[in-house]
Amino acid sequence: MMVRAELDKLCILYGNIDLGEIEIKQVLSQEELTFLGAALLRSGLELMDNKKAILIERIKNVVIELVHYTADFPSIRKSDYISQKLQYDYTYLANIFSESLGMTIEHFIILHKIERVKELLMYDEKSLTEIAFMLNYSSVSHLSSQFKKVTGLTPTFFKNMRYKKRINLEDV
Repeated sequence: MMVRAELDKLCILYGNIDLGEIEIKQVLSQEELTFLGAALLRSGLELMDNKKAILIERIKNVVIELVHYTADFPSIRKSDYISQKLQYDYTYLANIFSESLGMTIEHFIILHKIERVKELLMYDEKSLTEIAFMLNYSSVSHLSSQFKKVTGLTPTFFKNMRYKKRINLEDV
C-alpha cells in the first residue's frame, strides 16, 4: 500500500505490484528515479534497479522461505530447488551470489539453518534428533558439528544457556 501511494503521488504509471517487485509502465527519468528512491527510503524500502541485486535478493528470499517457512525441508538438492524456483542455472546464481556477497549460497543456507536450529532449541518443543531430521541433516552429529563450527557452542550448551542470542534474519 505504501509503494502504491508513493507511485500515485509521483504520478508514475505502474502495473503489477508484488512483494519486492513493481512493474513500471513508463520510462522514468533520472530525476523521477531519484524522487521514487527517496520516497521509498522514507518508508523504509529500497529501490533496486540493478538486475544482479534483484536476483541476489530473490536468492536470499528463496533460502529464507526454504529454511524458515517450509514445514518439511525438501529432499531434493538445495541447488536444484533454488534453480527450479528462480528459473536460472544454479552455477550462474552461485557465481553472482558469491561475487556480490563474498560467501557461497551453501554457506548462506548453513547460516540460516543454524539460526533455525537456535530458534527451535529456544522453543524447546523438539528434540535435537527431530530438528536434525526436520532440516534434512544426515545425522545429529552432523548438525552438532556444524552448529559448533558456526556458533562455537554445542547445541546442548546453547539450549541450556539463560541468555540465548539469535541473529535477525536480515543480518545473516
